[in-house]
This record gives sequence, structure tokens and C-alpha cells, in this order.
Amino acid sequence: MEHPVITKMQVIPVAGYDSMLMTLSGAHAPCFTRNLVILTDSLNHTGIGEIHGGDYTCDCLNFVRPLVEGQPIAAYRQILQKIHKLARHEPTDDGEGIQTLDISKLKFVVKSEWAIECAMLDLIGQYLGVPMCQLLGEGQQRREVEMLGYLFYVSDKAKTPAGEMQYLDESGNPDPWFRLRREEILTPERIVEEAQAVQEKYGFRNFKLKGGVLTGQEEMDALRALKKAFPDARINIDPNGAWSLAEAVELCKGMHDVITYVEDPCGPEAGFSGREIMREFKNATQFQVATNMIATDWRQFYHTVSLNACDIILADPHFWGFDGTIRMSQLLDSWGLTWGVHSNNHFDITLAAFAQVGAAAVGTPAPLDTHWIWQDGQNLLDDTPQIRNGRLQVPDAPGLGVHLNMDRVMAANALYRKLPSHDRDDAKAMQYLIPGWKYDHKKPCLVR
Repeated sequence: MEHPVITKMQVIPVAGYDSMLMTLSGAHAPCFTRNLVILTDSLNHTGIGEIHGGDYTCDCLNFVRPLVEGQPIAAYRQILQKIHKLARHEPTDDGEGIQTLDISKLKFVVKSEWAIECAMLDLIGQYLGVPMCQLLGEGQQRREVEMLGYLFYVSDKAKTPAGEMQYLDESGNPDPWFRLRREEILTPERIVEEAQAVQEKYGFRNFKLKGGVLTGQEEMDALRALKKAFPDARINIDPNGAWSLAEAVELCKGMHDVITYVEDPCGPEAGFSGREIMREFKNATQFQVATNMIATDWRQFYHTVSLNACDIILADPHFWGFDGTIRMSQLLDSWGLTWGVHSNNHFDITLAAFAQVGAAAVGTPAPLDTHWIWQDGQNLLDDTPQIRNGRLQVPDAPGLGVHLNMDRVMAANALYRKLPSHDRDDAKAMQYLIPGWKYDHKKPCLVR
């Protein structure tokens, strides 16, 4: 029997609502964008994938459509190989990646074709009648995936001027978490309240705080408050390299009874790369270190492990691809290191993809990141995977195991088309809070 053939590839850019989440790069805008890939095959199956938003990524996907349409689904590796060979070096890509969290360079770290890979694996799984995780690496390892409660500082959305696109108001929502996530959260007490709300709703047993917002000492106070409220939880912080080496050592050296590991505490300085500086942080504090900033491709990974700069590699499948992230899990497990996944704002298609890679990763993964709790309720699927008791449930159905709701997709596309810009800009909202604010990768965003 001949293999099914891909008859149609659609690229649909979409947008969803966000809170005024604070990070080193500034404040999240009222809306975030993503790109969807929808493949239809000759058996009338539909395969789906989701990737970061923006016109650059959308254009890349549309450019390679002729390499995908008309091809048998079994040729997915050859299709990806052709896309990789066709790829040209963008003149503005200096190869630095996101070592300094320059959001404008994120599009070079993300590979648009991984949305195509996801959609093709979805089709193959449906054809063979097996979940996608059975097609990856050594196959399915678990039926549920441990997740992190991803905590953020949130600024006051009311400070944006009238006439601008407004942040979503959920003050009348009967769900306590949905109400809270749109409110101002800037103190240790409010961070604890946030953690309590997401534990109540999703059952999280582990928490990560996005730092790089207030002074390092204020953020340490928030971690101490979290540990007091959740004494059995694994707690970590990600300041995205905002701290100097000296500050990171001073802040963390006495925190072993609070913090389980630290994600990207410091970055490049004094002529040394982020990899070298992170190694020095490890030497000084004896903390385990995680990263999604200094090891975003295989060449960077080689230098990271050569220096023993990190213990936990957060191998987001949107950076590494689905085959690549599982290969990374195998390699890390063989070397006694730990695999995990980083996240960005996303819809529930990515949540389903995280379920599949989390189910296929070998060893004992670190609890996976997800922003989904901040987007929950904006479902593009009829059957969004659920997080229960802090664990993401892996769908039993073949392929990705989920089904698009096209009415919701087109509504999200309509929102996308209303936006004045499709690219991420965390500085604009910050300038409502601090006039003239400019990004500085060594200054927490509210410290000016």
C-alpha cells in the first residue's frame, strides 16, 4: 500500500491574550503571536504544529511549502533535510543566539520547520495508529509528565493609556486563578498567593519564578516566602542572566535550603562568555545550573558541556526539533545530566507537543516549563491535554492525539490581523511604566 501524500500545507498566524508579565526583557504586550502549520494528507488526516509568532517565521514557513506539498508522509526526514539545506544565513544573525536575551534574535534560535516536523509526525502517528511519542527515540517512557508551576511578577495593566489595545480583564471570572493572573503581583506575599492559586487549580508541586524584574535581594525574599509556604516543593529562579557573577554568588550561596537549582543566573561579562561565567558560578556556589540561553544548538552545547557549565539543558523542541530534543535527552541521560524543556507563550497545541516529548524523554527529566496556565481558556483544540496533580496527561489517541477547532483558530487569526505589529516587543509596555525605558541585559527591568 502506498504511503499517504501531503496534499495541502496551510500556515495560519494566530494571536492570543496575555497578562502584563514581567521579565528582564520588559513587559509582555496585551497579545502574543504564534504560527500554526496544518497539513492535510490523501487519507484526509490533519496534522498540526505550532511555533513562535512573527512575520519572519511565517514567511519562512510559506517559503518552503513547495518542499512539503505532494510529498509522502514517510519522507518527513528527507523533507526536513531539504529545508535545512535550503536555509540561508540571515545577515543580521551574528550567531550569538540569546545569551543576552535579545528578543530580536529569538527568531534565529527558533527553527520554523519544527512546526512542520510536528505536523508530519502527527500524520505518521495517525497513519500507524500510535501516539507521536512512540515514534520518538526509544518510544513512550511514561503516561504523564511532571510540570512546573511557572510564576511571574505581573505589573498593573491599568497603567497603559486609553486608546491602546488593552490587556484582558478577567475580574468577573468565577475562576480564582483566571482572576488573579490579570492582577498586579509584585511582592513576596502576592507571589505566594499566585503559587497557591495555581497549585489549587493544577496541583503543581514544583515552582519556578521568572526573575530579572526586581532587585536580586527582593527576588530572594520571594523565594524564601515560597519555600516557607511550600516546604516540600522544588523551587528555582530564572533571572535570564541579569545578575553579575559576583551578585549571583552573593545572592545564592546561602540559599541551598531554599533553591533546588538556578537557571541562567548570570551571563557574559568582562570578556568571558556566558558559558565560562556560569562555570565560575557553579564553582563558587556548588549549585546545579539550568539553561535555555547558552546551549541552544549543538555547537553551543558542545562548549557548554566541555566547560561543565550546566547540569540541566532545557531543550525546547522549538529550538531543537522533536528528534533533536529526544536525542538530547538520550545523550544527557548517558552522561548523568538532566533534560528539560523551556517554554514561551503558547497555545494548547504546544502543550500537546510537550506531552509527547515529555513522554518520550529518557531518564528522569526535570519538571517541564509551560506558559499554558497564563493562556488557559483560549483553547484552539477540542481536546486540550489536562494538567492534574502537577502532571500533564499524555493523550491516548494516535499522532499528537488532539483535534483543532477551526472556528477558534480563525478567531485567533482575526485577532492577529488586528494587531499593529506581529513581532514581540517587550519594551513598549515597559515605557508606560518607566518613560524612556530601554533594555539592558544587566539590569532587572524595574531597576532603573
